[in-house]
Amino acid sequence: MPASVSAPPVTLGIDRLLSADRRLIEGRRVGVVCNPASINAEFRHTADLIFEDPGTTLAAIFGPQHGFRADLQDNMIETPHSSDERRRVPVYSLYSEVREPSCQMLQGIDVFVVDLQDVGTRVYTFIYTMANTMRAAARARIPVIVCDRPNPVNGLDLEGHLLDPAYSSFVGQFPIPLRHGLTIGELARLFNKEFAIDADLHVIPMEGWTRGMFYDRTALPWVMPSPNIPTLDSAIVYPGAVLFEGTMFSEGRGTTRPFELIGAPWIDGDRYAGAMNARDLPGVTFRPVFFEPTFQKHAKTTCGGCQPHVTDRHAFKPVRTAIEMLEEFRRQEPSKFAWRQPPYEYEHDKMPIDILYGSAQLRTAIEDGTAQALIASAVRDEERFHVTRQPFLLY
Repeated sequence: MPASVSAPPVTLGIDRLLSADRRLIEGRRVGVVCNPASINAEFRHTADLIFEDPGTTLAAIFGPQHGFRADLQDNMIETPHSSDERRRVPVYSLYSEVREPSCQMLQGIDVFVVDLQDVGTRVYTFIYTMANTMRAAARARIPVIVCDRPNPVNGLDLEGHLLDPAYSSFVGQFPIPLRHGLTIGELARLFNKEFAIDADLHVIPMEGWTRGMFYDRTALPWVMPSPNIPTLDSAIVYPGAVLFEGTMFSEGRGTTRPFELIGAPWIDGDRYAGAMNARDLPGVTFRPVFFEPTFQKHAKTTCGGCQPHVTDRHAFKPVRTAIEMLEEFRRQEPSKFAWRQPPYEYEHDKMPIDILYGSAQLRTAIEDGTAQALIASAVRDEERFHVTRQPFLLY
């Protein structure tokens, strides 16, 4: 059972910043990169904690994809700049005509505080909003403080091939695996040194978090990191299920279970779930479903497919599971199987599935019938990244 909420075993980086490490912001004008999930164990928001702190000045708020208020649910919808009337500061969107702070936005800022909840997957734009903020700050010689938060799907497990730099994009800037097994603070350290951002970076570690923890073992409150990751269940399947964004199958956007309901109008859910269960994949059972998305792909149309129910999250392999699901979808209806076409996330030429997977390997393997070999070959990249990440681990 999760630990008692009355005594959280994990102290977040933001709380440590405002206590033991407050010298880093005291007397400074602070720009905060945050969204609704940027809260502490008492449900107090980071922007409020800094705004109400007598020794610091909240100078500006910067919001990632979906906006500072996370009010734009659909994918790839830009957020306009605005202002926060209560805190009397500008709110700049880093998912708009710019994806890193401009010179104008940097005026009047002495230090950045980044406090975002990552979900443990390479394909998550928040970590590149952080990287872009670090780049802009490095050019302007502004320090960056990253307040660490848990990797909700644990910090032990790695899965997937490394991204090929030729396929870098806003959903994958660096050669890391799909499931990276790092906290956002550890990612900041890796990006800064291994990939030469060279910002004046300070990572404020958590206390009490251990690498084997899933989020529900932290006793911290769960707030949706982004609108389509409503639950920890969503985050657990996301490292693989996000690949369905690169297909013409619904990944469940427009339902109450995004990334858990997968299907299309031409799929028989009973037949498909039966075939997936016959594959005997570790830690998961497939339930037949029929669902109607309210928006996005196949909106207002009944789709057949399945919901993967994770029965053993330690054994479950989300990337392998998604690849085998793709293989089975193509086997059942090869004439209707189709990849999504560009544009996708500011890329107008590369295939969406290629920038999601980080190379053309997955698309080629599904088309050539070599998916099992692809799955097996990922082990080399996983072992390589296990070594690469070691110097940047905090826990």
